[in-house]
Order: sequence, then C-alpha cells, then structure tokens
Amino acid sequence: QVQLVESGGGLVRPGGSLRLSCAASGIIFSTKMGWYRQTPGKQRELVALNTGGASTNYADSVKGRFTISRDNAKNTVYLQMNSLKPEDTAVYYCYVRGRMMTTPWDDYWGQGTQVTVSS
Repeated sequence: QVQLVESGGGLVRPGGSLRLSCAASGIIFSTKMGWYRQTPGKQRELVALNTGGASTNYADSVKGRFTISRDNAKNTVYLQMNSLKPEDTAVYYCYVRGRMMTTPWDDYWGQGTQVTVSS
C-alpha cells in the first residue's frame, strides 16, 4: 500500500517561512518527487520538482524563495518556503513517481495540505 503523508502546512504571515514534508511509504523505488499546488478554479501547477540527484525545476514565481530537497533513505521530500506571499496561498500536493517491488511505475499524490499566507 502506497501512502503519501504530508505535514507542515498552516497559516503564516507575509514574509514568513514554512516547511512542508511528505513521507512516502510503500514505495521502494522512486524517481521524481516534488510539490504541486492548486487554488479553486485553477489547474494544479508545478511548484518544485526533483527529478533525481541535483536536478530540480521550480515555478518562476517561487524561484529564489522555495527550495526542494529529498531524503531518499527516508523516502521523504521537503519544500522549504521562505519570503512567503499571499499569492502562495493554495493547497499543496506532494507528488511521487515510484513503484513497489512488483508494481509498474506510477504517479502518486498526497491528500494536500493547506498553506495560507495572510496578515
């Protein structure tokens, strides 16, 4: 059973910081790990993605403020968010492309964690 457990969301003031964590259980092998976000009426958009090693992709709107990292030994991906802005408010979803020992590669999503940036 694959389960992605997210934590770290909450309410912060503009300019503040927050760190999201996502632990993926049941996945033995993984390639891509990252974060997407979504607001009502909008498509889910890429925030930050690690595609293996030091290869990362960031949305232009968060570049320089957000940092993605991963701990493969713990099957955990993190998103450090600094200098938060109100427009960062969204539900953030953890994403992992991986597989168990006997399953095909597949895409997995967390349940989402709310991040609200407001004064």
